[in-house]
Amino acid sequence: MTFTTETISRRNFLTAAGATGALTALGLAGCAPKAAPEASDAASTSASEGEATAASTSADWLGSAPSIAEGDIVETRDTELLIIGAGNAGMAAAATAADLGLDFTLCEKSGSMQSTRHWFGAVNTRYTEEAGAKVDTARLLNELMRYSSCQGDPRVARVWIEESAEMVEWIDPILAAAGMACEFDNDVDHPTGGTEYLVPTIQHYYSGTDAAGEKLERNKVLLAYINERGYDVAYNHSLAKLVQDEAGRVTGAIFETPDGYVQINSERGVLLATGGYSSNSAMLHACNPMVERCVTSQAGSPNNVGDGIRAALWAGAAKDAVGAPLIFDRGAVLPGQNAGIVTEEGTPAGFAGEPVVQFNLGSQPFMKVGRDGKRFYNESTPYNDCCFAAASNEGGVFCQVFDANLKENVKRFSTIGCSRLTQIKLATQPDTPIDEIYAEEMERGVLIKADTLSELADKLGFEGQAKENFLHEVEKNNQFFDNQADLDFGKEPYRLSEIRTAPFYGCWYGGCILCTLDGVRINADMQVLDNDNHVIDGLYATGDCSGSMFANNYPEYFAGLACGRSLTFSRHAVRHMAGDIA
Repeated sequence: MTFTTETISRRNFLTAAGATGALTALGLAGCAPKAAPEASDAASTSASEGEATAASTSADWLGSAPSIAEGDIVETRDTELLIIGAGNAGMAAAATAADLGLDFTLCEKSGSMQSTRHWFGAVNTRYTEEAGAKVDTARLLNELMRYSSCQGDPRVARVWIEESAEMVEWIDPILAAAGMACEFDNDVDHPTGGTEYLVPTIQHYYSGTDAAGEKLERNKVLLAYINERGYDVAYNHSLAKLVQDEAGRVTGAIFETPDGYVQINSERGVLLATGGYSSNSAMLHACNPMVERCVTSQAGSPNNVGDGIRAALWAGAAKDAVGAPLIFDRGAVLPGQNAGIVTEEGTPAGFAGEPVVQFNLGSQPFMKVGRDGKRFYNESTPYNDCCFAAASNEGGVFCQVFDANLKENVKRFSTIGCSRLTQIKLATQPDTPIDEIYAEEMERGVLIKADTLSELADKLGFEGQAKENFLHEVEKNNQFFDNQADLDFGKEPYRLSEIRTAPFYGCWYGGCILCTLDGVRINADMQVLDNDNHVIDGLYATGDCSGSMFANNYPEYFAGLACGRSLTFSRHAVRHMAGDIA
C-alpha cells in the first residue's frame, strides 16, 4: 500500500473515519488537531499574542473559529481591498495598492509596523545586468524544486523568477527618493558546499540615512509613501476570523481591537500577509518537529503565531504538509544547554539560548563536533544543514572550534549571504583583538578561550572518551589542512583551517529560527487553495503565511529569496485583485 500526503486542510483532519490513525502511519499525527465544533457553535476565542486558546495545545493547535455574535461587533467598515499584516509583505502590498489608487485598509495586530528585512533576492535585474551576472532561470527553478523535494509548486516559484526584476524597477525609485541606494552582492566566484551548489547572484540591499543621519528602513519608507497618498495603518487590529458569504467567498474579516470587535468588509477580497508561526510553541511542536530537535534561540517576531494561517484553514484552506523552518546555525548556548522549546505549551515559543538572538560566527565553516567530541558533517553547507545534522547529536547541539588565526581564515572562507556580516565585522577591525571584538559573548560565557587545546576541551565540557575524541578530531583536522583534503566529509580545501595557534576558542551552538515558510497553499496568482486545489474566492496570501514554495528547509545559497519572494508576491497579488494583470 502506498500512502501520499499532498496538503493539510481542516476538512482533511475532520473527515473520514480513522483519519488520525492514517496520519499516524504517515508520521503526521502531531500535526492533526482534534475535531472541533463548527464555527457557529464554538466558544469565542482570540488568537492574540501570548494568550492560551483552544488552538494552543499540541493536540489541537488549530482549534476552531471563534463564534462572534453580531451584537459583539462594535464597528463595521467597508473597503475596496483589505490587507492584513504590516510587515515586509504587507507594506509592499500597501504601496502597490496606493499606486493603483485603490481604497484599501491595512491592518496590523501590534501597535507598530513590523521590522524590515533589508536584503532581498531578485532575478536578472538591471543591477544583475550591470554586473554581468545573468542567472540561468531554468536551472534556478529546477534547483528550487530539488530543495523542496518537488513539494513546492514550480508555477508559484516562477512568479518570483519572472517578476522580481519588475518589482525592483518599481521599488527602486521609491527608495531612492528617500535616500536609499542599492548595493548588489556580486562577490560569488567560487564553488561551495563540498560539491558545487548553484549560488545565483540575486541579493540586493538598499541602505541610506535621512537628513538627521538616522538609518533608513524600507518599511518606514513605504509607510511614508502610503501616508503621502492619504493611507495609513490600522494598528492594534488582531485578526479573529475571516468572513465568508453563503457561497464561501471571503468578503472581509473580524478583528479584535482595544475597543471591541471590528468587522471590515472588502469588495475585492482579503490579502493575508500575517507571517508564519515561529513564536507559536504548539504549532511548532505539531507542524515543525525538527525545530524542537535542533533550535536553541529565535530571531523572529513574537507576533508570528500563525493566526493568519489558522484563520485561512478555518475558511477551508489547505496547508503545506511539510514544515519549512528558516534556521541559522547561530544559536549560541552555554555548555550543557540543549536544543528545544523550553516554555510551556500555549505560550510563545522560547528556547534555552535566549534572550540572546544569534551569534553570527557560527555560520563560518570551522571544525564542529558533537558532545561526543566527534565531527559529524561537512561544515561548508547551507546554514540549516548543520543544524539538521546536529539534531542527531546529544542535546541537538554542536561545538565550533577555531584558533588565533580567525580573521585570516574568515576572509579566505568568503561565505555568502548574511554570514558575511562576520567577515565585514572582522575586516573593519583589523587591529582589534578577538577578545575585544567578541567581549560580550565572552562575558556571557558562550565564547570560551584557552591557552591549550586540553584546557579548551575541559572548559567546553568534554570529559573522558569525549575529550580524547575531541583532541583526535583536532589532530585529524590539522592533517586535512596540511594535505588540503577533507577525507571524512569532503569540505572544500579553501575552507579548511588549522587549529594550532594559541589562544584557542570554542562555542556551543544550536539553530536560531528566523521564521517558518510553510503556509497555506496558493496558486501563481497568490489565491488561496482548498484541499481539492480549488480557489477560495476572495482570499489571497503572501509572505511567510503563504506556502507552495518551500519544504523541509530554506535554500540558503539563494540569498534574500524569502524576502524577495514576499515583495514580489505581494505586488502580484494586489495587481491581480485590482484587475491590473490577468
